[in-house]
Amino acid sequence: MIPGMATETQLKVPECVGIIMDGNRRWARKRGLPGYLGHSQGKEKLKEFISFAKKAGVKYIIAFAFSTENWKRPEEEVSYLLGILLKIFRDDREDFIREQIRVRYAGDISTFPQELQSEMRRLEEDTKHFEGLVLTLCLSYGGRSELLHAMNSCLAEGVGEVTEQEISKRLYTAGMPDPDMIIRTSGEMRLSGFLPWQTAYSELFFTNTLWPDFSEKEFLGMVQEYSSRERRMGK
Repeated sequence: MIPGMATETQLKVPECVGIIMDGNRRWARKRGLPGYLGHSQGKEKLKEFISFAKKAGVKYIIAFAFSTENWKRPEEEVSYLLGILLKIFRDDREDFIREQIRVRYAGDISTFPQELQSEMRRLEEDTKHFEGLVLTLCLSYGGRSELLHAMNSCLAEGVGEVTEQEISKRLYTAGMPDPDMIIRTSGEMRLSGFLPWQTAYSELFFTNTLWPDFSEKEFLGMVQEYSSRERRMGK
């Protein structure tokens, strides 16, 4: 049961939550700041989200942090985003270790600068033995490119018959459960290529709240609604 939430029955807390962290730029512009500066506030909100999701009993978080389309943004903004990622992997490293959070990645990591890749791998290696919450950051990620990667891997490895199981084994999220629920902030009501294979039966939640303003109270309200939904998985 989630602390502080009264209920007559045990809440079904989602094991795996996917989050599309949208609205950072709009949050900044509402405050008269350059849009890209909102990303630093979004980074801090991710740390908060990890904390209250973990407290609620969530075991896996998959966060859409940097899409393949983000490379097309203005050079200054891309540079700023890469700097924030470097801070996550370098400056927040001890926080992940102290909280025993395992960090994984989904996406084409080879597209990032070598220094960033090195810090990513270091954090991944330093946390791989933790058995608590698993945070998967989708970086340079696109849903279609992930499926192409999986299918091309099947061809390259000479898989005789391509089945759902063979594709699932070659996804970036292999070994993880599919998301039970997907949250998208900022009012957009689409998934934008986020985990198209894995979200086939995910419960979807959309909110007008901009990501930096997303609160624990709103999240717990979504968990309560999730608990009340009947998930038939097509049956």
